[in-house]
Amino acid sequence: MNKWKFAFFALAGTVLFAILLVVFLATRPVDGVNFAESPTGESEVKGNVLVVQTTTKELESISKKYLKDAGSPLPLDFTIGDDIQLRSTLKVFYTEIPISMNFDPIVDEKGNIILKQTGMNVGLLNIPPETTMKIMRDTVEFPSWITIDPNKAEIYIDLSRINIASGSRIKAKELDLPKDKILLEVIVPGA
Repeated sequence: MNKWKFAFFALAGTVLFAILLVVFLATRPVDGVNFAESPTGESEVKGNVLVVQTTTKELESISKKYLKDAGSPLPLDFTIGDDIQLRSTLKVFYTEIPISMNFDPIVDEKGNIILKQTGMNVGLLNIPPETTMKIMRDTVEFPSWITIDPNKAEIYIDLSRINIASGSRIKAKELDLPKDKILLEVIVPGA
């Protein structure tokens, strides 16, 4: 066998191995998620309660500001309309593949927000949502008050851990995006 045939089979084997490795890593099960707990008593701040009603566009603007102030810039963009849509790109073999995920917001009993995934597009690929969310959790540095749970296809936003001026805290009361009705409680500690 001449050296060109050997080089061809070596290159073909290397490419095949790389493709199999990517498929293996993309389809392996995801690890469990530990939600960060709010410090005791901090989520139950006593004080004066202000109820704020806002719109989806205003909430989008406020959310982007808090994410920007939280530290490292996120390599994703989001819009709030009838649902919440996250958009980003995934770089594979020097090619950028567009990713978009849709979420419905749910308010839990503590006034925090759970974003439940309802749809996903990864270019033309059919990748399980758990895998995409695991990649997002492992590659994007989110603020400490955002937790990604790939197993449930959820993003948990712990509003009680967001620092607001003077020790105030925020809770979600109602998020009805299609009706453009968003109610938030701002709890200002009493004197």
